[in-house]
Amino acid sequence: MFQDQDGIKELSAAIAELHNGSRPNTVLPSDGCLAQARKSLIQTLPEAGLGVQKAIRHLMEEVASGFNASSRSSNYYGFVTGGSTEAATLADNLVTAYDQNVQVHLPKETIATEVEDRALSLLCELLKLDPAQWQHRTFTTGATASNAVGLACGREYVIAEAGATRNSSNVSVGQVGLFEAMYQAGLDKIQILTTVPHSSLSKAASLVGLGRTSVKTIGMESSPHKFDMSLLKKNLQAPGTASIIAISCGEVNTGLFATSGIEEMQQLRKLCDTYGAWIHVDGAFGILGRILDAADYTEIIRGCEGMELADSITGDGHKLLNVPYDCGFFVSRHRDLAQHVFQNPNAAYLNAAPASNAILSPLNIGIENSRRLRALPVYATLIAYGSAGYREMLERQISLARGIANFVLSSPDYELLPQLSKPAEEVLATIYIIILFRAKDEALNKELVQRINATSKVYISGTAWDGKPACRFAVSNWKTNAAKDLSLIKNVLQSVAQEWEASKNKS
Repeated sequence: MFQDQDGIKELSAAIAELHNGSRPNTVLPSDGCLAQARKSLIQTLPEAGLGVQKAIRHLMEEVASGFNASSRSSNYYGFVTGGSTEAATLADNLVTAYDQNVQVHLPKETIATEVEDRALSLLCELLKLDPAQWQHRTFTTGATASNAVGLACGREYVIAEAGATRNSSNVSVGQVGLFEAMYQAGLDKIQILTTVPHSSLSKAASLVGLGRTSVKTIGMESSPHKFDMSLLKKNLQAPGTASIIAISCGEVNTGLFATSGIEEMQQLRKLCDTYGAWIHVDGAFGILGRILDAADYTEIIRGCEGMELADSITGDGHKLLNVPYDCGFFVSRHRDLAQHVFQNPNAAYLNAAPASNAILSPLNIGIENSRRLRALPVYATLIAYGSAGYREMLERQISLARGIANFVLSSPDYELLPQLSKPAEEVLATIYIIILFRAKDEALNKELVQRINATSKVYISGTAWDGKPACRFAVSNWKTNAAKDLSLIKNVLQSVAQEWEASKNKS
């Protein structure tokens, strides 16, 4: 039973069908498919088991019919989910087949840790970050884990800096705990100063003991995604307080950037150096804007300028990198700090080889003691497409996003958010991959997300803006076809508005 070769062949064939797109799949399953898929789930553990072949058929023909097509369809615009390139998909299957534990550095047995280090180095090159300057680098599960790693490093740094001013050397949270370290450093609190943060930042703050209330938004009243520099300086000067500045490199609702140019980043860097603060960049999807170089993307390029001046940067591979879920990344310029925070005391059975100067053991620089080789899909897709390939993908995605925004701007039924009193050309120049909008008819607006998604042709997510419901397109799939996809989106939005008007006239 455990060597069911027919079952393995059937699984291979099923995977091939999925890769070739031969199985029909709309963006969302129908209510009937969802109900049938739920009904098909095995309720009690079978004593003898179904056997491999039956289990595979159950998965492919029944269970999978209840999944949405977030990674397979270029018309899924809900979460910022790019899907998985062909190279990344193949690599992900190899990850499962070879089942390497990348955390334990065993260079005489496997090259897994070297693959990870090479993937991270290539990723730094893609983002125009010098790998030699960003030696603390690791993969995580995603944004929350990456932000937790960044805040843990920032927490360690700012407490040590405060301790140094009191001649309390080697103050380490990792060694003595948060309370004792803050006491030795003469600190009353640690604050995280940011603008319009992603919810994962508050969750990460809770995880590392700083608390959700430590996150303070200090945005400008007229542009909440931008830093109010005078307010920032005032907070940095607070007595008995250490600070971490968290920059949203691409705000989740609008895609707008917290900074705009190298001068602004230099100003932030100078303030942080003066007050012993740490700069952490949440670049979940915005950081990929660093690969752009054409004049059409000046606003985005400026939003990503100077990120190399930060102390740590995080991102999500499952977004614009287009690798499967369970892949975030973290890079920091503070190599030696990593082991102060994440050093594993090394259980006897973890007989890992000593890390070389070139490769830090993943065991001692991140959260997990064991995990899958999530680096392999990243390595595969980067070498398959290169920087030019990823630039071309992103340009297609931006083209579609701007096409949607332009349609909304000219539509009698919808309005683009946030409402900016600027010419259309200037507004479109700020569009990255996120489009926030709503219906002008308040009654339709309350139902708009559901009505669009009910078409099963495109899928968007619901959000809020100024206390009212809003809709969000997030364009991130590597298969995006700007002309074809825009035509479909226009038809869907127009038909939803027309059907709404028709229903009003009947009543």
